[in-house]
Amino acid sequence: MAKSRLTEAAKSIGSAMGRAEATANRTARKVSKAGVVAKKELEDIAKQVESLKKQLQKTTRRLKKALS
Repeated sequence: MAKSRLTEAAKSIGSAMGRAEATANRTARKVSKAGVVAKKELEDIAKQVESLKKQLQKTTRRLKKALS
């Protein structure tokens, strides 16, 4: 009788640990995915900034030429 109570308690503890581990893994995957998406977005923004920088340099040269 005591043996079965211990077995049931162990099953209950193991089950709870399994659920907690699954939740932690799921959360880690979500965070990882979010990191990848954020990295791609930052790369896109960096490209846009570089493009705007080139446009500004071009416009600055044209303006200086026009004012000369």
